[in-house]
Amino acid sequence: MSRHNGRQISTSEKNSVPKTSAFNELFRKISSSVAAAVGSKWAFVVAVLLVVVWACSWPLFKNLDKGFDTWQLVINTLTTIITFLMVFLIQNTQNRDAKAIHLKLDELIRGVKGARNRLVNLEEYSDEELETLRQQFEELRSKAAARGAELAEQKADQAELVARHAHQAAHAAKEIAEDASENAQEVRRRTVQAGK
Repeated sequence: MSRHNGRQISTSEKNSVPKTSAFNELFRKISSSVAAAVGSKWAFVVAVLLVVVWACSWPLFKNLDKGFDTWQLVINTLTTIITFLMVFLIQNTQNRDAKAIHLKLDELIRGVKGARNRLVNLEEYSDEELETLRQQFEELRSKAAARGAELAEQKADQAELVARHAHQAAHAAKEIAEDASENAQEVRRRTVQAGK
């Protein structure tokens, strides 16, 4: 066993892992770290503090020729540069995450018996093919809902039948009990008459 990108891999996997350049690996690590940091609450706090510092810096610019324009240019330039760089870093992270999710889903599709293996390359389908597939799944959902409603109706009918039979059985048991009571009273009456 050895380690690749922070996880253990077997010798057989090691042979299938492509070599990455030092630049690609460095860029991957930086973009992952930056994306994680920028998505934190502390990044928001830093951004708010940056705006507060900029707002408080007005006195430094007000005495300059075109001071207000320069003051606004500072924040505009700073935010534009940060946004420009962040787009590439976050897009890199999202692309890698999307690839990983697709690979995981592909593995699940291949591993599930009865799954349509043609769905493995779904991200390469045209919009028309995706719409056709969406309609197929909608039909499957409708059929499943109809089948569920039909089964529920069957179960309700069965429950009603069982209740009817239970009611009939209870009525029959009541009649048997009444007959037994009458028979017992008749036996007592005869016993009393025979004893006289």
